[in-house]
Amino acid sequence: MSFSADELEAGARAATGLDDFGSHYYREGLERIVEALNAEAGLSEVGEVIQHATISNALIQRLKIEDAYRRHPEIDDGVVEGPVFIIGLPRTGTTALSQLVGADPQFRSLRMWESQAPTPPPEAATQHDDSRIAQAQAGLDMLNDMFPRMKTLYNSEATAATECQDLMGMSFRTVHFDGVVRVPRYLDWVLACDMRETYTYHRRVLKLLQWRCPPNLWHLKTPVHMFSLDALVAAYPEAKFMWSHRDPANVMGSVCSLIRYVRSWSSDRDDPEELGDEQLRCWAEGVRRAMDFRKRFGDNRFADVSFAELQTDPVNTLQKGYDQLGLSFTDDTHRSVRRWAGRHTPGARGAHEYELLDYGLTPERVREHFADYLATYDATG
Repeated sequence: MSFSADELEAGARAATGLDDFGSHYYREGLERIVEALNAEAGLSEVGEVIQHATISNALIQRLKIEDAYRRHPEIDDGVVEGPVFIIGLPRTGTTALSQLVGADPQFRSLRMWESQAPTPPPEAATQHDDSRIAQAQAGLDMLNDMFPRMKTLYNSEATAATECQDLMGMSFRTVHFDGVVRVPRYLDWVLACDMRETYTYHRRVLKLLQWRCPPNLWHLKTPVHMFSLDALVAAYPEAKFMWSHRDPANVMGSVCSLIRYVRSWSSDRDDPEELGDEQLRCWAEGVRRAMDFRKRFGDNRFADVSFAELQTDPVNTLQKGYDQLGLSFTDDTHRSVRRWAGRHTPGARGAHEYELLDYGLTPERVREHFADYLATYDATG
């Protein structure tokens, strides 16, 4: 299969009967990822199917979102409050931290089922038995059956808070593509491109999701926000951040192991040392950009969360983060997050085993790349 941007768009139009993708901004990213998939990803037949489905769904959702706005322009009058963004290197507890915040009833979270299919916009009265929940869970169950190691690598549930990668993927400008296929030219481009409209479209989707399903105070999560915090804050001027910290020498082996496994679904190409070098450079740059942003915008937007403390005392660790950001930690919040923590204890899904040396990396080399970060923050664990 050879990917074609025009054919992918035509397929999305045929599937929906719609033809308005909104702003043409998305098209360059679509062309860039298509070019990379054709030239450098080394896709297997299964990989071609996976990537075709991923891109097609992003285009289909754009068409449906634009149609919803055409029929209900008042959606754009909504105000997205906050949000609070969970950031930090991958494998630093950002998923657990996000899902812990997601248990707090004062926040609106992006749930897996609505991230994949935000239209029709969810309704408050039916949000807990929407038919898309069962569909998303069935897809997740099938994925876990096909690739069983994912159960130990990443906690995902149809109704749980998820990363907002699908929302960024609708603009085809996100580092997440690199996490599932080898696309170095695309990665170089996306790290240098203008991300401002990616975040205004991200906000456009949130307005749709909250329209009939409040609250409007959002929390969101993905490590890749660290690459483009200036563009994020241009769209969300009141944004605040919870930054999860962990020793990068304990992070990078886990990052590489996860990406190596996920990429194996789509390609037989396997060069672990290349992967290690690529991910080390990529995430050191992400942290450098986030630290630079923080120096310019100030510490008052940030709460620092220790991975080690999150593992051993999640509720009190979260409360400290709330206090740093001036957020209310109510009795309802305490009960809800304590209930979630009791059902999701560290290690309950099995151990993730990996070796940093398998990726041509040593603790010393990793820490050298993150020297400023380690000198600035308490990154233990």
